[in-house]
Amino acid sequence: MLTRRTAVSLLAGCLTLAASSLPAAAQTAEKLKVVATFSILGDMVRNVGGERVDVVTLVGPNGDAHVYSPTPADGRRLTEAKIVFTNGLKFEGWIDRLIKSSGTKAARVEAAKGVKPLKGEEDGHDHGHHHGHDESDPHAWQSIGNAKIYVANVRDALIAADAAGKDTYEAHASAYLKQLDELEAEVKGLVASIPAERRRIITSHDAFRYFETAYGIDFVSPQGVSTESEASAKDVARIIQQIKRETIAAVFVENVSDARLMERIAQETGAKIGDRVYSDALSEAGGPAGTYIDMMRHNIRAFSAALSS
Repeated sequence: MLTRRTAVSLLAGCLTLAASSLPAAAQTAEKLKVVATFSILGDMVRNVGGERVDVVTLVGPNGDAHVYSPTPADGRRLTEAKIVFTNGLKFEGWIDRLIKSSGTKAARVEAAKGVKPLKGEEDGHDHGHHHGHDESDPHAWQSIGNAKIYVANVRDALIAADAAGKDTYEAHASAYLKQLDELEAEVKGLVASIPAERRRIITSHDAFRYFETAYGIDFVSPQGVSTESEASAKDVARIIQQIKRETIAAVFVENVSDARLMERIAQETGAKIGDRVYSDALSEAGGPAGTYIDMMRHNIRAFSAALSS
């Protein structure tokens, strides 16, 4: 039988437990629901939003947003969201149809808004192929300077949707931008250590023009700006000739690409295949490119190791 003192203590304990659980429950209920179209953008949104934001990513790690097919569940996710973050620059060719069919009332925010897009050969380089030259290259995040524009757009959109979180979003964005500054300094330092005549790379699809323009490594690709593009036999022959003529040392295959084409090119030229790199999607959590910062650091270190040796 319980004594009066024991009963009172138990009741007080239960009340304390109930009271302590209320803020957590309330906090969970108040999280801002947002959707990001692909893993790289989802990581940026999480860094700025922190605990105030519940982020759902449609195209997950190692997924190819160029060829993604939305599901009915994706439509439901959009209807529940307050914001839908997209890359823009026609990266997600399926997003307009998905937004329309879902009937979502969410605000649509293009993270790349304000980026100066690269189109075809406007950057002044011959990339060794003829795919997509009349299109904007959507892979703007491959320049860390552009990633900072993404972060500012994400921050402003979160503040517009959740004014009470303004200080939190600004603080998170400021801290993240500082990390991006440090990352960019590392990238530039590693590129500077590569002999200028060796700064040439073959990649499996044309996703690194912004990186090239920002940091001075020349990328050649047998495939266009979308992995939907098929490299022609003529393109492949041209690439093989170019590798042999210019003694390009390394070939890189991305996590969203079929490795067979690049393996054939490597076999016919003697170029070595470097570490797998990441262009359009992160790796799984805990992998070599589990975050945007990890991805960019992994890529530049892979490029540097292959070109400096």
